[in-house]
Amino acid sequence: MKLLIRNLARSTTEAELRALFEAYGTVQSCTLVMDQASGQSKGFGFVNMPKPGEAKAAMKSLNGQELAGSRMRVKKAETPQAKPGSDD
Repeated sequence: MKLLIRNLARSTTEAELRALFEAYGTVQSCTLVMDQASGQSKGFGFVNMPKPGEAKAAMKSLNGQELAGSRMRVKKAETPQAKPGSDD
């Protein structure tokens, strides 16, 4: 299950985020979204956890938790839908 983590402090690293979620189970991938111009974090990222039960436990426990001075928001990432009329 892919989770969207928002409202992260710009100083939060992928390693910190991964460690936080690994306390709840297996983390398949962890990615912070970076600003291409500055190389700084945009303040959100994605964590992919292959076991839905572990992902839900992490989401429930970590949503609203404070990390590096920011109260992060954790929810299931939406799957992009193909736009009507597109050739996807």
